[in-house]
Formats: sequence, C-alpha cells, structure tokens
Amino acid sequence: MTLIVDAVVIGRNEGDRLVACLSALRGRVRRVVYVDSGSTDASVAVAQGLGAKVIILDMDRPFTAARARNAGLLALAETPPTFVQFVDGDCVLDPGWLPAAIEAFSLHPTAVVVCGRRRERFPEASAYNAMADREWNTPVGEAKACGGDALMRFAPVLAAGGYRDDLIAGEEPELCLRLRRAGGTVWRIDAEMTLHDAALVRFGQWWKRMVRSGHAFAEGAELHGAGPERHWVVENRRALKWGVAGPLIVIIAGLFHPAGWALALAYPAQVLRLSRRGGWTWALLTVAGRFAEATGALGFYLGQAFGRRRKLIEYK
Repeated sequence: MTLIVDAVVIGRNEGDRLVACLSALRGRVRRVVYVDSGSTDASVAVAQGLGAKVIILDMDRPFTAARARNAGLLALAETPPTFVQFVDGDCVLDPGWLPAAIEAFSLHPTAVVVCGRRRERFPEASAYNAMADREWNTPVGEAKACGGDALMRFAPVLAAGGYRDDLIAGEEPELCLRLRRAGGTVWRIDAEMTLHDAALVRFGQWWKRMVRSGHAFAEGAELHGAGPERHWVVENRRALKWGVAGPLIVIIAGLFHPAGWALALAYPAQVLRLSRRGGWTWALLTVAGRFAEATGALGFYLGQAFGRRRKLIEYK
C-alpha cells in the first residue's frame, strides 16, 4: 500500500518564516495547502510561487488556528492522503521527521497522531523563547495531546469532524481527546520534528501567550472537564487558585489584620520551591504566568456570561 502524505500550513504575516516553512516541505509531501488568515504582507503570493494551493479565509468570521486547519483538511478531502502533516507557518520541518513518524505509525497500529520534538530556533534570544522551548519538550511515549505540528491519519481526523473551529486556543488537545475517545492513540516519539520561531522578545508578547493558555484551560475544562479525562481541570483550578483566590485571600486577611499581609509570602515561597527544579528565571515566569492564565480564564467566564469574546486572545 502506498502511503501518501500531504501538508496543511497555516499562517498570517509570517514573512521569511513562511518561505522557510514551505521550502522545507517541497519534495517531501505530495501537496501543500496553505491557509492564510488575513495576511497583509506577501504571504499569499509567496505560497503560490512555491507551489502551494492557497486558501484565503473569509475575514467576516473570526480567525482561529482551528478554523484554518479545518479549511486545509477540507481542501484535501477530494483526493485524501493517508497522513496529513500539520505545520504552523512559523515552523520548519526537520528533514528526517516524516520517515521517523511514519515508522512510528507502523509500530503503533492504534496511533492516529504522532508528534516529535519541536524546538525554538533561538531559545537564547530571550527568557520567553527559552520558556517556550522548555514547554515543547514533552515526555516521550503515549501522550494525551500534541501541539500545532503533528502527523495525523487523515481519515480518523476527518471522521472526527476535524478541529473545533470556534476554539480560540487549545484546539489540538481537544481534538486529541476526541480521537482517543474513538479508540485512537497519540504518541510523542524521540525524533526532531520542527524548528519554531516564536520571536518572543517582549514581556507583553509572553503575557498574551499565557493569557491564551488560561483561556484554553477554562474552555477545555468547561467542555470536557466532567468526563473521565478531567480535561484541563487541574490546570484551570491551579490558575484560578494562584491568580485569583490567592490574591483575594491576602487582601481580605490583610484588611482584617496587618499580619494577614504575610500570606503574600506564599508567592516568593513558591518561586523558591520551583527554582530548585528549573532555575530562578523559569520559576519567576511560571509564578507570574499564573496571573496571566487567570486573566484568560476570567476572560472566558465573563465572555460566557455576556456572550462576547476578548479580542486580545483571538488568533494572531
């Protein structure tokens, strides 16, 4: 049986990163579909020039990565491949990735998703890039979820309805949860997969990224938290504990008695505890990140209450 691999690339205003992304796929997959989310640079022309089929999303609907990936899936459905490689437009596929991933599928017959090591291209450029690189280094073996880059069996993903295109963030773990419920498995293998260029050089960029994570935790817990997987319940509670409940308790205790303000020492104590595991910078950003995650979670809950979504965390 001939195994066919196609690729879906998504992006918006990726510039030279898109050139590198599409160039790395040439000759390694049968065809490439590039889905553009309202770029104002030359992304569309670049993709066409590099031989990709280009889909431009309707700007009348909110952009999400999930919506873009679904558009790519549907474009492949007429002549479906065996596998579809999803790649974000700011990533470059490793030359050895596809052979390693296809071999993993043969070793794990129930596998529907295989992912590998995504690395930051410039982890030394900032503490925020280094945080992202550490985040990508997930354990090898059977996993619960993948990230934006992964090789998937086309038919099961299409049968599952693809991604939930209304999710602002966290769409990959949500899809993986549904695929696992249908009997599939997800594997993270010990192989280089992609180089990612987060270009996180400012605190505000990192903060926004963490807000998106908090939104994803809250929405994921709302969707699937009652199931046996307890999807993102722990992560959501952790964000609310440290980012909302903790400060409220400190303020209330401090207003009742000056000694109550001492409860705020729980935060530097947490930094100290985490620093023993990953160093001071990682510990400080991890604790600070709980406040950003709580902001995202509260944004989700307020959006649910008032029927609105915060523009701050829309895709790109």
